Amino acid sequence: MLKYCAIFFILLSFQFAQCQIKGAKEQDSIKSQNDSIRRSQFLKKLGNGYITLGQAFEVDIKYLFKYNQHEAIRTGFGGVTNDEFSKRYHLDGYGAYGFGDQKFKYSLGGGFRLAPKSNTWIDLSYTDDIEETGSSTFLTDKRFFTFFQPRLLNIELFHRHVTKSISISHKLSPKLLSEVKLAVSNINPTYDYTLQVGNKSYQDFDLTFSTFSFQWSPFSIYEFKDDVLKEVKNGYPKFTLQYTQNFRNVFASEFDFSKVEFRSVYVLEHKNKSKTGVNLWAGIARGVTPLTHMYHAYPNNINKGSVMKRFSVAGINSFETMFFNEFFSDKLSTLQIKHYFKPFEISPRYQPQLVLISRFALGNMSNIERHQGFEFDTLDKGYSEIGLELNKILFPFGLSFAYRYGAYHLPNFEDNLAFKFTFNLTL
Repeated sequence: MLKYCAIFFILLSFQFAQCQIKGAKEQDSIKSQNDSIRRSQFLKKLGNGYITLGQAFEVDIKYLFKYNQHEAIRTGFGGVTNDEFSKRYHLDGYGAYGFGDQKFKYSLGGGFRLAPKSNTWIDLSYTDDIEETGSSTFLTDKRFFTFFQPRLLNIELFHRHVTKSISISHKLSPKLLSEVKLAVSNINPTYDYTLQVGNKSYQDFDLTFSTFSFQWSPFSIYEFKDDVLKEVKNGYPKFTLQYTQNFRNVFASEFDFSKVEFRSVYVLEHKNKSKTGVNLWAGIARGVTPLTHMYHAYPNNINKGSVMKRFSVAGINSFETMFFNEFFSDKLSTLQIKHYFKPFEISPRYQPQLVLISRFALGNMSNIERHQGFEFDTLDKGYSEIGLELNKILFPFGLSFAYRYGAYHLPNFEDNLAFKFTFNLTL
């Protein structure tokens, strides 16, 4: 009897030990899964340019450090509240200091959500900062973040703006996003520039404008997650249309002009893991439009003597052989085609990729004599360049080559070449 009791006790102890081990393994597994989820969430936020501070605030790392030709080193701090703070309200802002111009810049803003299902927000902001002359963005664009902004290093022409704005973003349908913005700005170019209109000369000016922006994604798939409509599958093509009207004599606004911009983006995925991307953009400005609000083709070439002196970092959608401040237009269209070959699968972690690129730009400008202070050309003859990239040769680093040909081909062969490195980091 004692023997059977002893056997029963041993079996019971063994079973209890197994349960303890199993429980410990399950706890370890759950802990490992939680750690993996937290790590994944951290990397996802970091890839979008945020680091969580405390429970309710996201630090925006794009404000921490930058460099350009006007401010030299620029450092600052900023961020936005997250859903832990509130799902109905958010506050955002930043402060930054440029050691080159020795000036402080800042922005304060906030918003509240009217309707979760249509993701309708009303936002207000006050900004005192600088902006690149000739740049253009769409209101409906999602936040774009990259750890390294190559063009920013060599930009010289900025204008300071003090802008007060109110905007409303709204999903007209699951696939049609809209945003409307009303803004009042004081513009002051940081470079030698005069806008001559009749007998009047302007070195700085006030603007009052409204902007209407629409993005249509007919082939994307959307689902409601946590009562918010989110894009779960990117579909192409995507279309964006934006209209801006500046009003003269409204809140001291001094000019009357309008702008229309259009963009279509298409990505074709091939069966062999290669893909082709096409980006078509066009913009036109009518009326008395300052140079600050006209267009360039996103040039990314330094005006220096030799190829190696111009060696820098290639951009994503920039013209690598076009010199900074070489061209400005009030009517501009660009076409960029990129073909990404299947990555070379040398090892699971080492997979360089070859990309072939073709870019074309066509533009013009009316009343070019109005813009005084420095010389520039237009793109009425059509600008062409071809290039290739070999990405991720060494970790995120690769090499880029581009060649300028056609109507704006330069007499010195070396001046038509651009040799740079690329930076592609995916978290």
